[in-house]
Amino acid sequence: MRGLIHPLPEIDNPSVMRPVTIYTRDFCGYCSRALRLLNEKGAPVTEIEAGMDADLRHEMRERAGGESTFPQIFIGNDHIGGCDELEELEEEGRLDALLAG
Repeated sequence: MRGLIHPLPEIDNPSVMRPVTIYTRDFCGYCSRALRLLNEKGAPVTEIEAGMDADLRHEMRERAGGESTFPQIFIGNDHIGGCDELEELEEEGRLDALLAG
């Protein structure tokens, strides 16, 4: 797949965290913050660099209900939103439960 930077690992153990997909663009501070938080959590992240690819931006908008800002974050198939929403989930203590499924 074009734009794929970090492929998902095979998940054989149901206790493993839910996979995260994050659509990013180059030089995006919000994207970097979201990736840092997810990496600190040890979440299995697939990063899709969609900034310069119209097809991937279209895919992102379709999945995100029309949202076009970066990043757009999905835990499993659940659309979380952007960096602010991810950080809000962390502040509320709800992010770990979402990642655990």
